[in-house]
Amino acid sequence: MSHSSDDKFNITSASPVQAFNSGQVLPAQVPFPEGARVGELYFLSGQLGNQPGTLKLVEGGIRAETLRTLQNIRTALRAQGLDLQHLVRCTVMLADIGEWAQFNEAYREFFGDTALPARSAFGTSGLALGARVEIECIAAAPGRKPDPA
Repeated sequence: MSHSSDDKFNITSASPVQAFNSGQVLPAQVPFPEGARVGELYFLSGQLGNQPGTLKLVEGGIRAETLRTLQNIRTALRAQGLDLQHLVRCTVMLADIGEWAQFNEAYREFFGDTALPARSAFGTSGLALGARVEIECIAAAPGRKPDPA
């Protein structure tokens, strides 16, 4: 049986799940893909406000991390031929729910006139790398056929 180019995720070419990594957001050593595709749906792994290709968070608090996190999401989407308008739903995790208002301000600013996806947000007791925010998303590309095996 042949395997996908990313065997470490144990997804075979016969699988309906296709992992993807643009190489533009996450460093190679992380133990998960940027996302996975099933048919017309794209599931992005939780994104942080890390500087592209590193595990170093941007400085500047919740606003800076939110904007960088959203830029990382857009980068991952664009690498798949998608963009913000393809987002269907985002789940937001905040290290401090008291920063919800500042997060929302940066979130609205980033999306501008683009329709906002459905969203939920909740506070956590901690996030990877000491991040202030983590966002995972689902995007859809209706009519797009799966990549050939």
